[in-house]
Amino acid sequence: MRTRNRMTGLGILLLGIALGFVICDSPPAAAFEVFATGLNNPRGLKFGPDGNLYVAEGGLGGTSTNTIGQCDQVVPPVGPYTTDGPSARIVKVDSGGNVTVIADELPSNQSAPGAGSVVSGVADIAFIGNTLYAILAGAGCSHGVAGTDNSVLRVNSDGSTTQIADLSQFQKTHPVAFPHPADFEPDGTWYSMVAVQNMLYAVEPNHGEVDRISPDGSVKRIVDVSATQGHIVPTALAYDGRFALGNLGVFPSPTGNAVLFQFPPSGKLQLTHIGFSKVLGIAFDSANREYVLETSNSDATGGFPAPFAGDVVRINSDGSETTIDTGLMFPTAMTFGADGKLYVSNFGFGGAPGSGQVVRITVP
Repeated sequence: MRTRNRMTGLGILLLGIALGFVICDSPPAAAFEVFATGLNNPRGLKFGPDGNLYVAEGGLGGTSTNTIGQCDQVVPPVGPYTTDGPSARIVKVDSGGNVTVIADELPSNQSAPGAGSVVSGVADIAFIGNTLYAILAGAGCSHGVAGTDNSVLRVNSDGSTTQIADLSQFQKTHPVAFPHPADFEPDGTWYSMVAVQNMLYAVEPNHGEVDRISPDGSVKRIVDVSATQGHIVPTALAYDGRFALGNLGVFPSPTGNAVLFQFPPSGKLQLTHIGFSKVLGIAFDSANREYVLETSNSDATGGFPAPFAGDVVRINSDGSETTIDTGLMFPTAMTFGADGKLYVSNFGFGGAPGSGQVVRITVP
């Protein structure tokens, strides 16, 4: 563990990952332990009321079909997207690391080869009471999956899902102030979702917005990030008496180029910390300290994500920062367990089928 002090276009991430694998070295030594394996592009994860860990998976993507000529496409090098069919899923991991499928055959897509052929599917999950909800990032005609939309789903007890909110349609009828045409995704690329006071809040990086979704399906924009910050690619959303928001940045993005915000439910952003790198996750511990997941904190690839350069940083009560663990491979999300340990989705992008992990970090 080391302490450091700093001043307090998701699509392009895919290209950075592709470049990162070109120079992939052996992973450095790290303090985390592998908790679960055999996952496909693991993303958001939350503990359920039953004490088990639930994980969203992007699935396997695929190259067999596309929707060229049927609708507006995502521009190269990220698009056009392709798919081999519905392979995204949600799994439960028990205390022994055993994986059980809760819901499967959900939309999964894959970016163009020029962007690393990286897969998206289920982006995140959240519980309201005993009910599990999921948010899709891998659906929509512009993502190569005809007849689908990115949406919020309710996961039923039998493993089926019910759409409660069509987010693709919401974004098309409620455009943000300053969309970014160079890598615009018509169906959006939803990322983090949290449940607060029986409502769901989700962040969409490509358009740049945070929206509130009620269980009855109504959607309301809380923050138009693009209106005040431009195209900064907001990704990480968390809540602990306040909302915290982090961003990935537009690549090539040197280390230290990402920032953190906080905001109330009214939606006014307040800058809280600068100097972070490619943020994909935020979590709070029982002492209300903020933890930041950097998917890459290295300039080895010229501002694009580097392999085995992910880390977790804690912001201490005095404003200093402590690196909790390093050597993660393209981590994508994290959450605290009741045991006080951090659980992190590892190999969240770009790995071979079944290479995804959840790792567990003992926090000093």
